[in-house]
Amino acid sequence: MGVISELIRSEADGTISFGDYTRDTKAKLDNFEHRGAMYKVKTCQEITKLERNGMFVYESVPGTSVTGLAAGEGGVTFMVEGPEDAQLTVGLEDAAEYEISIDRATVGKMKTRLGGKLSISVELGGDPVEVSIQKC
Repeated sequence: MGVISELIRSEADGTISFGDYTRDTKAKLDNFEHRGAMYKVKTCQEITKLERNGMFVYESVPGTSVTGLAAGEGGVTFMVEGPEDAQLTVGLEDAAEYEISIDRATVGKMKTRLGGKLSISVELGGDPVEVSIQKC
């Protein structure tokens, strides 16, 4: 998988990939158009953050690379990679319950609050990890 050298890109399957956790200094790209929406990405070793049309989508601490991000009303799926364990925060629907799976193993259910954000910890440092967050 590896880092996304262009910071963000559209994939042939309609998903997006973004993030470069190898950068010593923060890099950002504004106004990236994908399927009618405008994206903004900020990334470096310390943090990776993605916004769509000015709204929060994804953040990781420390920085990560994400491939195949597919988001819809039912939830979000993606592959994530980084040099060490990371705290991921994903923007979802307000006050909804989601089932979380990491590498196809169910790890439980969580509810979002009014802000719609859901945070999980993911063990990284080796192969890319598949994350699936689906509305119950």
